[in-house]
Amino acid sequence: MKLERLLSIIILLLNRRIVQAKELAERFEVSIRTIYRDVEAINAAGIPVVTYQGTNGGIGLSEGYRLDRNVMTDDELAAIVTALRSISTSYGNELHHSLMEKINSVVPPDHAEEFQQKTNGVLIDYAPWDGNERLQPKLKLLKEAIDRLLIVELTYSNADGALSHRRIEPHTLVLKGRQWYLQAYCMDKEQFRLFKLHRMKNLEIVPGRTFIRRTLPAPAPDTSRSSGKLPQVQEIVLRFQGEARHLAEELFGVEELSLAEDGRWQVSKAYPEDEWLYRFILGLGHQVEVMAPAHLREIVASRAAHIAKIYSSRTPT
Repeated sequence: MKLERLLSIIILLLNRRIVQAKELAERFEVSIRTIYRDVEAINAAGIPVVTYQGTNGGIGLSEGYRLDRNVMTDDELAAIVTALRSISTSYGNELHHSLMEKINSVVPPDHAEEFQQKTNGVLIDYAPWDGNERLQPKLKLLKEAIDRLLIVELTYSNADGALSHRRIEPHTLVLKGRQWYLQAYCMDKEQFRLFKLHRMKNLEIVPGRTFIRRTLPAPAPDTSRSSGKLPQVQEIVLRFQGEARHLAEELFGVEELSLAEDGRWQVSKAYPEDEWLYRFILGLGHQVEVMAPAHLREIVASRAAHIAKIYSSRTPT
């Protein structure tokens, strides 16, 4: 990510008098041209970075310049480290660890213990319990394609299970709701689409094919579903059995629950009505009953009856 790379370059230049552009490019796995663009961005931010010509030349800070450590307080540095540690739980990147080490190195020794306490106070971990090793190769390939502006081919399975071959221009990786998505321009559909990484397979970078970044659509697409048309939002009413109160509180929050006249716990919530909603309610099993709307109650009852029929009419072999 560009911000992390810029911070890493600044900290590196604070600790070393001169660094060659080639070394920086290899270290951060970008082109030399990108490094010089980063130098321009750092200069624009008010930090005087200069280039020195000759055999021993390279990139360095102006003579006598030192970044005032008070530009960032300990709390601000701790916030950066906390954010990087949290990102690393679901998006592994050696650059994150390198940057965290550099930030730790600029903290005075007499503040080190207090600084570690601040950085260890919060960790936002979106990684699933069983890990996301299967997604890592996809993330790495797509991140490379985004950085180098390379076209990607893949096979995609939509929500109905239909397979299609796609050729895309990848723009942005998005993590939302513990799911990874890719915002990309679909060359087949000639528009931006949102692709769920779990539904991608056979990913390949097209050799020698690059693209020019397009202006992303606004507002950003809803990452909760990757189809073009959003379903209608429905106000649903659910009642949980008394012993399932803890489950309702975990899903919706204590404030959302009310005690119904029959002693069960009721929650009202607006959701887009689609396959996800049906699966969500069925996944709660006998602990919950749909009270409204009536048509949703009928759909869930019909699917539950179908499930019961499958288990009652077949013997495992």
